Amino acid sequence: MSTALIIVDIQKDYFPNGKMELSNPEKAAANAAKVLEWFRQNHKENIFHVQHIASNPAMGFFLPGTEGTEIHEAVQPVEHESIIVKHFANSFLQTELENQLKEKEITKVVVVGMMTHMCIDATVRAAVDLGYETTLIEDACATRELSYQDNVVPAEQVHYSFVSALQGMYADVTTTEDFLQQKAVTL
Repeated sequence: MSTALIIVDIQKDYFPNGKMELSNPEKAAANAAKVLEWFRQNHKENIFHVQHIASNPAMGFFLPGTEGTEIHEAVQPVEHESIIVKHFANSFLQTELENQLKEKEITKVVVVGMMTHMCIDATVRAAVDLGYETTLIEDACATRELSYQDNVVPAEQVHYSFVSALQGMYADVTTTEDFLQQKAVTL
């Protein structure tokens, strides 16, 4: 069995002064960088960076040709790491990700990235639907507050609502520390 790391949308538009700033993106990126470093030392051929490029300008961020689409320096890809460009929340939808995972005979994926309530949720659910044993490292993810009518849901509640919904049926949800100390040894 082979395991891959999927780093979803850790891009500049999600950081301070970006067009879609998240809550605590630096902390999530720092944790993702720790997981990335572990993979570089142990599974360097199985690292996939997913980069969202908006196909519709109405999205307002990740616009083609802008600095906001650039992958953040905390998790900057190196030469042998794959970059998968996507145009939808689901990292598998109309991308080469599934084909590349199949080529490498990947059976397990570890997911980190941004936004928990959108692209992480869609990617984790799709990975499981496609048959991958999936681990989500929740503190290597970030999101933002959401609102509906007059109700505002703080970012932390948004994050933990989605993480708790994924736990169990869709993913083994863990923290960076627990992954590096316990779970990584089983990969």
